[in-house]
Amino acid sequence: MTGETGTTVLKLGGELLEEPAGRRDIATAICRLASQSPLVVVHGGGREVDAEMTAKGIPTRAVDGLRVTDAATLEVVVDVLAGRVNTRLVAAARVAGVEAVGLTAADAGISTIQRAEPYTAAEGTLVDLGFVGQPTGADRPVLLDRLCQAGLVPIVASVGADSGGQLLNVNADTLAGHLAGRLGAARLLIAGGTAGVLDEQGRTIPSMDMDLMHRLIADGRASAGMVAKLIACREAHRAGVGRIDIVTGTHTDNLDTSAGTTIQQVAQERAPVSPSPAGRAG
Repeated sequence: MTGETGTTVLKLGGELLEEPAGRRDIATAICRLASQSPLVVVHGGGREVDAEMTAKGIPTRAVDGLRVTDAATLEVVVDVLAGRVNTRLVAAARVAGVEAVGLTAADAGISTIQRAEPYTAAEGTLVDLGFVGQPTGADRPVLLDRLCQAGLVPIVASVGADSGGQLLNVNADTLAGHLAGRLGAARLLIAGGTAGVLDEQGRTIPSMDMDLMHRLIADGRASAGMVAKLIACREAHRAGVGRIDIVTGTHTDNLDTSAGTTIQQVAQERAPVSPSPAGRAG
């Protein structure tokens, strides 16, 4: 069974939210989507995190596109994502007529988060990603259900906390895919700076099936940033999400008409979401 709630989960890349004009366009796009179905928004903000770390003289380290998050990095991630990026987007959405509510994954147990296990890098080394979280569990995010039922639009920053209260950096694509599965969403829509999944010539692949997705991940053709998106799509598909799209969100206020890639669905039973890489803030 797919599309239990008719909800759309929209993941926004942080690059779409850096400038006022971009935020206005995205806020209008959020308004359009919210008028069609219940909507939950998840956002990243990796480039703003990088800029803030540079300004503070904190070195940035990533492995296969995943941010290694020490204590100093975590402080920046929380301040930028849960503070600046989230609040600006909520404010822009309200100007566009959306009754938006700013949240993190730590609020009222929106998502159970556990610290990620050490990561085996492509070169074969084992890397401790630090304060990086992995969404787990099968419980429905009751708070998101209640907000959507009340006609509100939750906007969730990709920061969570474990059972002991330790804040953790969570990959926004991973979080969006997980929440889409837990909500029984009808649609997962991932919007970023590129026109969907690109082939070797830089052209948009208009549609793909699970086999092609697996090959792109396995043989390294997908970029580090796109791998996280594809894995999130794969897990959402396994959880029964009915429609999955990866589109460009630049210079548009209507994501339904954006260029991108549709993930073809195959009829199947709903399966549990399994862990996937986490850690890049956007």
